[in-house]
Amino acid sequence: MTDASSSQAAASANFINPGAIHQPTGYSHVVEVAAGRPVYIAGQVALDRTGTLVGLGDMRAQARQVFENLRAALEAVSATFDQVVKLNYYLVDATQLPVVREVRNQYVNPHRLPASTAVEVRRLFRDDLLIEVEAVAVIS
Repeated sequence: MTDASSSQAAASANFINPGAIHQPTGYSHVVEVAAGRPVYIAGQVALDRTGTLVGLGDMRAQARQVFENLRAALEAVSATFDQVVKLNYYLVDATQLPVVREVRNQYVNPHRLPASTAVEVRRLFRDDLLIEVEAVAVIS
């Protein structure tokens, strides 16, 4: 995506943290989408393109693979993380959220953090998976 189209798509969303709500850490409370086409990306897990698990027992390695998978999904529709407006995290251990955020910060713009939800779950569809992340992006 060119710089011009990236900034144009990014301009279609307004990232808001109302003063009447506590200051968020690592996400935005509200993302207003003024224009564009929504793209919904299914929950991504730490499986590489061959279906092999990346990072057995390692949240950082699994999160990195998840965000690489999200990047590939975004690229499939000519988008980048600049167009992501919402992320949903499903973690088997919510105390690992700071690790996930460290990895996420290598992919998203820290000045335009997506609205986010993090949920601790008992397990994912495989016992060796530690994280699943789904995304919503808006592209022009």
